[in-house]
Parts: sequence; structure tokens; C-alpha cells
Amino acid sequence: MLQYDAPLYRPPSEARSLIFQVTLGCSFNECSFCDMYRSKEYEERPWEDVKSEIDLMARHMAGARRVFLADGDALNLDPEYMCRITRYIRSRIPSVERISCYAMPSNILRRTPEQLSMMREAGLDMLYLGIESGSDEVLKKVTKGAVAATIIKSVNKAKAAGYLMSCMVILGLGGRRLSGDHAAGTARVLSECSPHYVGALTLYLENGIKGEFLSKYGGEFEPVSDEEALAELRAIVEGINPDGPVIFRANHGSNAYTIGGTLPRDREAMLERIDGMMGRPEIARPPGLRGF
Repeated sequence: MLQYDAPLYRPPSEARSLIFQVTLGCSFNECSFCDMYRSKEYEERPWEDVKSEIDLMARHMAGARRVFLADGDALNLDPEYMCRITRYIRSRIPSVERISCYAMPSNILRRTPEQLSMMREAGLDMLYLGIESGSDEVLKKVTKGAVAATIIKSVNKAKAAGYLMSCMVILGLGGRRLSGDHAAGTARVLSECSPHYVGALTLYLENGIKGEFLSKYGGEFEPVSDEEALAELRAIVEGINPDGPVIFRANHGSNAYTIGGTLPRDREAMLERIDGMMGRPEIARPPGLRGF
């Protein structure tokens, strides 16, 4: 079977997917809230290695339906190389219905519309993009490498090329001082780019990254409480005005409370559920069972 270069990460919705590491690490690797790839140097894996793994899995998992291309920066690959990989996957494993990968706003923006369309037509279907926040102040403090305007532009550019877009936001990322700006800005960004899927996570700082995160905030970061994170979630759900259906989930293991629905259709039911959870810490997920 495959020998992965650990650690290996994938979105929760790719739990049953066949995973190929076409890159190792992340070419940016500076977001202060993320330590997923700090132990790795960014590397693009050669074709012969990738091809041999696809051939191996074509024999052992011939019925695979979904493929995720890891690590954190597969879209950084040359578009021709990405097309070579996705075409080969689909030729060797015809049962595959969806191929996806992580994408940074910068990697989408530096591709031409023609290159994005070429990769889409070659079989890359879905991109996972971290919005994190719609507040420029928050984004700069956490060294995201993007601001609200470039995030909106990148998501809309990818959608125009035919990609399904699944985006993540992080409750509590602005701390108490920037909580309102963070929630309002995030709702605005989601409204202006309307991803097909949105997942809300809650900030969870691993010990290895906590010092860097607090240092970049200039020592002024005060974490929000579970109820304050829930209030941010409410503001985001209430404030999103998408131009099409957005499947919204806040069921990640980092969250104290969970909700889900499709916006704008289920907005009132989602707000009612959130209001019903306010002031009820006894129904929250225990802190020891949470994690990024």
C-alpha cells in the first residue's frame, strides 16, 4: 500500500477518499494559526513516483470514487503537470467521480482563466480554500497572505472556471477585540463569493504554533469564550446573503456547538437552533474532545 510522508492531512469530507501526495508540505507555510506542514520543506513529487502510486492503487482500489491530492499546495503544480496527473488517475481508475485538492487564493489568481479551465476539463473538480476571516486586519495579523478582496476574487475566478468551491472560516480568529469585525467581514466575503460549501471551524492553537500566533498579534490577543464563538457563528449565518445555495456546516471537531443547513433557505431554522444553544454550556463538546 502507499507509504505516506507524514503528517498527512485532508478535509473531513475526504475521509473515504483515495489520497495521493503529489506535493509535500506547503509553499507558503506562514499562516500563524496552522502548523500542519511546519515539519516539511515544500517539494513537488516527480511523475514516476506519482505514476507508480496511481498504478498501485488502480490494482488495489479499482472502485475508488473520490481522490484527494495532497499535501497542502497541489494547485501550486504546473498546470500541465496537474493535467497529466488527473488524466492518468481517471484513465487508470475509471470509477473516480471527483478529484479535489487544497488551493490558496494566490495559486488561483496566478493562473490564467484558460489554465484553470484546462485543469478543470482534465478532471480536477473541486478546490478547498481557507478564507479564515473577512477582516483584513485579522488576515494580516495571522499572516494569511491574502486580504478579503483577493479571496473574493480567487473564489469567483475558480467558480467561473467550473470548480466546486468548499471554503473554511475560523471562529474566534480575531479574538475578543476583533470579534465583531471578523464576523461581519466574514459574512460579507461569503456573500460576495458564495462558495458551494462552507465549513466553520473554531480556533485551536497547538502548542507548537501558539507562541508564534500570539507574537504576531503583538500580545493583544484574548481568546473568545464558547458562547462568544457561538455569537460569531450567529452573526455570520445571519449576515450571509449568497447569490445561490450555500451548504453551511459547523460540525468540525474543533467546534463547541454544531449546526448545519443550506443558506439562505434554512437561515431562520439555523438561527433558532443557535439561539437555543446560547446559555447552555452543558451541551457543548467537552474541550478535551476538540481539535483542529
